Amino acid sequence: MNSIGRHAPTQPDVVICECFGRDGLQHETAILPAAHKAALLDAFAGAGFMRVEATSYSNPAVVPQFADASEVLRQLPRRPGVFYKATCANVRAVERALVDYDAGFGANEISVLVSASESHSLKNLKRSCAEQWQNIAAMVARAGPAFRIIGTISVAFGCPFEGRVEEATVIHAIESFLVRGVNWVTLGDTTGMATPASVASLSARIARHFPEVKLIAHFHDTRGTAMANCVAAYEAGVRYFDASFGGVGGHPAKVRYGGGYTGNVCTEDLVNLFETMGVATGIDLAQLLNLSARCEAALGRALNGRVTRSGLNPLLGAHTQSLGVPGSLDPNPSGIRG
Repeated sequence: MNSIGRHAPTQPDVVICECFGRDGLQHETAILPAAHKAALLDAFAGAGFMRVEATSYSNPAVVPQFADASEVLRQLPRRPGVFYKATCANVRAVERALVDYDAGFGANEISVLVSASESHSLKNLKRSCAEQWQNIAAMVARAGPAFRIIGTISVAFGCPFEGRVEEATVIHAIESFLVRGVNWVTLGDTTGMATPASVASLSARIARHFPEVKLIAHFHDTRGTAMANCVAAYEAGVRYFDASFGGVGGHPAKVRYGGGYTGNVCTEDLVNLFETMGVATGIDLAQLLNLSARCEAALGRALNGRVTRSGLNPLLGAHTQSLGVPGSLDPNPSGIRG
């Protein structure tokens, strides 16, 4: 029996899912060795990330980065209280996830994806919305109780093809997930169209209508609004967030519907922001920037983390220790949250 997935005895104020290993790497041209990926994923979990996006059961011919999905999971040590997520696009992917799960080293969380607009569904998923919901139903049924299932809604705040996405459309998608037994739902700001106002409005509406839904915020920094949107989501009651070290990932560079700069909200910057707000992330700050540096080394280039260059906010005081970067404070390990 697969024993991973027990909750940690104490919970932070927010739970950040580290997405570097999947969303971050998906469209990188450099393919990291399986052992390197597994070591990074384990380091993320070791630093306090209670959700780690580990891999994708994508068709290797389409996404060669994850041809090693099973091997990465096989090499990945497991830590109590951590959910390791794999993305699944179809029933065949779920069946691959089940094989690894039954072997004792699989993911304990999978994500399935729909679009909030017809045009984006056809472009991104190669299916109409109706066809994709049929696909979702089949995947959920095949998965059974083996995994915690995350339902993701792409372009939840705006579509690059159709423009505004009505809140009612997102509400209907959430209802469709709920009737299929999925109550963990990610709102994807796929091309960075969300604003603090739209985030606050939609999050509050979902909380009113569906208090049973565990809402996850997934913002892209395409237009520099991701951090502000995270604060708006937190103030609206959202407690689960996706992020990626260095802000890597997001929609593929080859699909230019995003129109330029893209990427996920930057993990190290988001952790720094939340902690300075007094919002406990559960992340070991002594390891945070070292992990950022490891991600930069893995990809062989400087990434977009601001505090990677400046150091954590000095106002963190006792909760910050020197990490060997400009602007950091003297060591005080007793104040580090771990």
